[in-house]
Amino acid sequence: MISLNQTGKRFNYDWIFRRVSLTFQAGERYAILGPNGSGKSTLLQVISGAIQQNEGTIQYSTPEGVIASDEFFRHCAIAAPYLELIEELTLAELIQFHLQFKNFLPDITPARAMELVGLEKSANKQIRHFSSGMKQRTKLALAIFSDVPVLFLDEPCTNLDAAGTSLYQQLINDYGGNRLIIVSSNDEREYFMCKHLIRISDYK
Repeated sequence: MISLNQTGKRFNYDWIFRRVSLTFQAGERYAILGPNGSGKSTLLQVISGAIQQNEGTIQYSTPEGVIASDEFFRHCAIAAPYLELIEELTLAELIQFHLQFKNFLPDITPARAMELVGLEKSANKQIRHFSSGMKQRTKLALAIFSDVPVLFLDEPCTNLDAAGTSLYQQLINDYGGNRLIIVSSNDEREYFMCKHLIRISDYK
């Protein structure tokens, strides 16, 4: 469970959002909605612990107890347009590097992961030679196949064509499981599975 209490974030003197009090429950799916530039990606990054809030609190907890904020990264995975891949590595090397930090879901091997996102023929190609769509499929694979209870998806269909968007939806249906999923988006195809809708405009 992730609990925000009167949480706010500003850059310099401009508040991006304020007084956010929300609880994200295990097994539920949430969408943070708003137009481009409204701050929904910033809110997602604050929830994930990637950037620090300026006011209020965020608490991460399990039935066993509270998780320290600097330990939460072990419990989550994120796919986002602004996250860079290591372009000097091949896809196979990148997956092996990722697996030093997070395990894949049971029954997902590196070969199976590449096959599921249609990149098995590119295993030995350097990431720098990937198209933008191939890079996005890679980011989705690394996040969705990670064996973690919380999944953050920031505009997950960025750079994907219609086939890639359909693949994303299939991956969520097949591998979303009983995880807490939070999506930042303004495209209904990206948050099709979300029952709970949060509008960033309510916290301006």
